[in-house]
Amino acid sequence: MSKTIMITGTSSGFGKETAKLFKQKGWNVVATMRSPENGLEFSELDNVLVTRLDVQDPESIQNAVKETIQRFGNIDVLVNNAGFGLMGVFESATPEQIRKQYAVNVFGLMDVTHAVLPQMRQRGSGTIINISSFGGQIGLPLGTLYNSSKFAVEGFSESLSHEVSKLGISVKIIEPGASATNFRNGMEMIKNEIPEYIPIITKFFERYQPTTAHLPKATPEDVAQIIYEAATDGQPQLRYIIGEDARFHIDTKFKNSDPEFIQIMRDRFIN
Repeated sequence: MSKTIMITGTSSGFGKETAKLFKQKGWNVVATMRSPENGLEFSELDNVLVTRLDVQDPESIQNAVKETIQRFGNIDVLVNNAGFGLMGVFESATPEQIRKQYAVNVFGLMDVTHAVLPQMRQRGSGTIINISSFGGQIGLPLGTLYNSSKFAVEGFSESLSHEVSKLGISVKIIEPGASATNFRNGMEMIKNEIPEYIPIITKFFERYQPTTAHLPKATPEDVAQIIYEAATDGQPQLRYIIGEDARFHIDTKFKNSDPEFIQIMRDRFIN
């Protein structure tokens, strides 16, 4: 029997490449997205179910899980990939922006996990893979909303991994770097009209990319391969770092004391 993977946010990027890879590996693939019409390239493939799932719509989550069970019988692996990033100074963010960042990256991820866990628990097996970022361990300037949402994903995943460890269920965290994309273009920007922050914003974006320009970046295909590894390696490994830039930033934090790390970050991006 082929195993079944359910992936959120498969219309592009990591989700799309992950769906393609698992299909190539012979898995049943449930490619979910807010607009299923964007998944036409998947919809005619054998053993691929394209269905609507909006992580901000609980009914769509329940319907997608139900449809998956009816079609394939179970869900062996869940990949919580859907998400987005807001960049900018916190004081300039609107309440709506703050809530949306958490509604998608945190509460949506939790709601999908909550919907899938019962059948994994009843079967005594399953793997939950949550897409975080190196920014789930490192707080960057202008990243108050995005970084804090990924910190929440990391804490949730780590705690959940303990809760379900005796139930045959594994939890994994994927921490990509910039993934060969332009950091700023991959984010939604918070409009800032507070003059005191303008030099800080300018300096950060002048310095961010040059800091790791010399390091190899992971491609979406690389990230998909790591997700496949996490789903199949059978190891009790929680975190998977992908990209030399991600490793650079994470090492900066954990190879230095807390005061040293703070000073390094201030000198690197602020001072």
